[in-house]
Amino acid sequence: QVQLVESGGGVVQPGGSLRLSCVASGNILNIFTADWYRQAPGKQRELVASITHGDMANYADSVKGRFTISKDNAENTVYLQMNSLKPEDTAVYYCHADLTEYEDLGEDRMKTYDRNIWGQGTQVTVSS
Repeated sequence: QVQLVESGGGVVQPGGSLRLSCVASGNILNIFTADWYRQAPGKQRELVASITHGDMANYADSVKGRFTISKDNAENTVYLQMNSLKPEDTAVYYCHADLTEYEDLGEDRMKTYDRNIWGQGTQVTVSS
């Protein structure tokens, strides 16, 4: 079963940095897009950054110039480098991916499934 596991959250002072990681595990054939979302208390979940299989990245205006999304295809891992953190960046950060899972049927046959997967989230708190 494919799953996403985030790590790297924590408490940091304003102006500090954190690096979030999201590892995809299971029978993964291809990851089309991977995203980081965040949800602050009392607010809707919002898209922070996304990256395509071809490494095209997009960012929310609120994080442009401060956050960088990247990935390691060989390790099925997506990163979010967060610099110059502000108190308003405090939120639970979720990893999301659109990917293809495969099932090995033997004799060089496989069955594929398109999946839309979420991680469990990691808390980021920016506070002095």
